[in-house]
Amino acid sequence: MNLLAFDTSTDILSIAVQRGAMDTARLYPHTAAGGAQTSTHLIPQIQRLMALAQLRLEDLDAIVFGAGPGSFTGLRTACAVAQGLAFGADLPVLPVDTLLAVAEEARWQCGDAPTFAVTALLDARMDELYTADYVFASGHWTQNSKQRLIKPENLDWNGVNVLAGNVFDGYGARLPALAAKTLALPSATALLRLAPALLAAGAGVSADHALPTYIRDKVAQTTLERSASRALAGRAP
Repeated sequence: MNLLAFDTSTDILSIAVQRGAMDTARLYPHTAAGGAQTSTHLIPQIQRLMALAQLRLEDLDAIVFGAGPGSFTGLRTACAVAQGLAFGADLPVLPVDTLLAVAEEARWQCGDAPTFAVTALLDARMDELYTADYVFASGHWTQNSKQRLIKPENLDWNGVNVLAGNVFDGYGARLPALAAKTLALPSATALLRLAPALLAAGAGVSADHALPTYIRDKVAQTTLERSASRALAGRAP
């Protein structure tokens, strides 16, 4: 299975090309700073990795992208690039839950355990986190809670799950102190590990049906809203 995967949902740009079946595949990964640089670096780096793998777009079985939640701009960029490449080569697109990708990356880092319970956490900015709970067992992932947007101190930790994500530098003191924690991002290689089962389950879609996943409905605040927020927090407007 030949796949192209990329994630731009965080401030890290992650891309990988897989050539061949996963157990014997050659992987060609790339990781770099994302954010404002994503729009200019994503397509050139995809072209470079495809050339290293000696693959054309037409040789791919699917294009995989991190669909969210995450940075609004990053999600729109990833979806637009996936759609554009897929349209041109008549390929299916596989949108993957970025919190699931965080869970998969954490499982891989922690030793590829046969059973693994994890609470995935991504920085949502504005003093909030994206989160969901997952369990890996019998070779499959199960989502045990809906994706949600919370304040760090409102995390409902069950006392068992590993906490995984990119939130510990900014919010670690407000998360459960006794929980095991691991830094994990929705990497392109995690997307590639998830892709075969998701494609087999029929999660691939046509390019025109690929959409980002948004949990927060609004990012921009009006001047009046910002003033009201500062006033409520006891700060001068």
